[in-house]
Parts: sequence; structure tokens; C-alpha cells
Amino acid sequence: MIPNLNVFVLSTALAVVLPVHVWSQETVAPNSIAASAGEFVARVIFWTEDQTPADFLEMAGQHTKARWRTMYRPQPPSPTADRNKAAFTLGSLIGETFLIWEAGDSQQFRNNNQDIVTYCRMLGLGEKMKPRLMAQAKMAEMDEWKDLRQEIVDGHQELLRLLREQMDDDLAVLVDIGAWMRSLEIVSKLVVEIPDVDKRPLCIGSPALLADLRQDFSTLGENTRRSTLVQPVIGVLTELEKVWNDKNTGPPTQGMVARTHDQLREVMEELTLK
Repeated sequence: MIPNLNVFVLSTALAVVLPVHVWSQETVAPNSIAASAGEFVARVIFWTEDQTPADFLEMAGQHTKARWRTMYRPQPPSPTADRNKAAFTLGSLIGETFLIWEAGDSQQFRNNNQDIVTYCRMLGLGEKMKPRLMAQAKMAEMDEWKDLRQEIVDGHQELLRLLREQMDDDLAVLVDIGAWMRSLEIVSKLVVEIPDVDKRPLCIGSPALLADLRQDFSTLGENTRRSTLVQPVIGVLTELEKVWNDKNTGPPTQGMVARTHDQLREVMEELTLK
């Protein structure tokens, strides 16, 4: 992931790097809707490059009145022979794990982990990951949620490492992107349901996050990049980055938020639920 520095502009000559979860200020174009608020407009930082999807969802919960159990999605179909699709869907299931952790739902956690085992098996990792996934389900059953959070983050990283060890680097990238895309889909849904204007940028975290994901896509092999699976995801990320990075549009509107969620939902449904 490429580091992202959020800058607090004190003047045209002075800038300092901000810590995580504080306010930054950026100059606003004269024709911006926000110009009437003054020369500067405050924007909260919702994403930093060191965040995991688990961190992102947890932070979203702090800024919204999240009803996590209403955000569950249907069970994905059985994996097909398309390993790229299986990897992306597996990533989305990992993103679902972070959602279920927020909900504290042990039965749903177990069900989701069973799906993860199925997709791991299709990618040749079933026997390697199953013991850890079963142990995670047991922790959820015992309400060991505090310890489980770090365990599922570490399990995500182990899965990526195992894929790379078996020379499936592209699949590792797709798993990671799938987890982030599912997380963005969840958070954008949360933001659609709240009226706060200052929370609207939360639905994409930061244009830098979208750019980071596109950069990850650029590391894929040419055949993978050109696949019918990957192209729609790249298209959505590119469009969203362009819209949310446009300094001349003023503060994000409710329509922007709704459209963002629709785009994320549609691409995730198409690639992971059909």
C-alpha cells in the first residue's frame, strides 16, 4: 500500500503531517459551495494507509449509529472453477467477518467461517486454514471477542502469505481487494442512512484509499487485469476516485453518497453473489 499523508495547511508556506483521526483543513476553490463558510473547510480524516478493514469498520461505527446485523448479505454460491472470482469472493467473506465481529454474532460468525473454509479449499488452502478458522469460531462461541479481533486480522494476513508462498500472488491481491471492497460497501450503506454532511466522505474513506486499491490492481498480471472479473472493479474504483477527488464539486451531496453505495453494491453483487 502506498503511504498517504494528510496535510494541515496553515498557510501557503507551512504544512505539518496530521496524526490519525484528527481534523485537517484544505483550501476550497472559490466557486465551491463551501466557500461561504470561509477560506478553509474542515474535513475529518477517515482513512490512513496503516488501517486494516477491521480498523475502518470500527472507526465507521464510531461515527455512525451502525445496526450491524442489518448489514449481513446472503450466502455466496458454491465456488466455480474461476480462481480469480473465488479469491475475490473469499476476500469479501473476510470483509464480512469484520462486520460480524462488530455485530458480536457467534452463530453468523461460524456460518461465515464455514463459507471461508469452502473457498479456501478451492484455492488449495483448506487444510492449512481450517484449524485456525475453527479455532476462531470457537472463540466467537465463547464470547472472546476482544482477542478474536486481532486473531481474524492475523488470519487475513496468514491467508495472503500462504497464497504468495504457493506462487499465487494475483490471488492474494484479489483477496485483499475483495475484503476492502466489501468493507466499503458496508460503510457506504451506513453513510447513506445518516444525514450528517461532514460524515459523507466516510463512505469511501479517502480518495487516497481508492487510489491505493487501483495501485494494487496495477500489480496484477496482464491476463488477470484484463479478465471480465477485474475490469468492472477497476472501472468503479476509477470513477469513484475521479468524483470524490474533484475539488470543484464542493461538499459531497446525499446523491453522491447514494450513487457511490449503489455502484459498490452492484459490482459486489455481480461478482460475489451470482
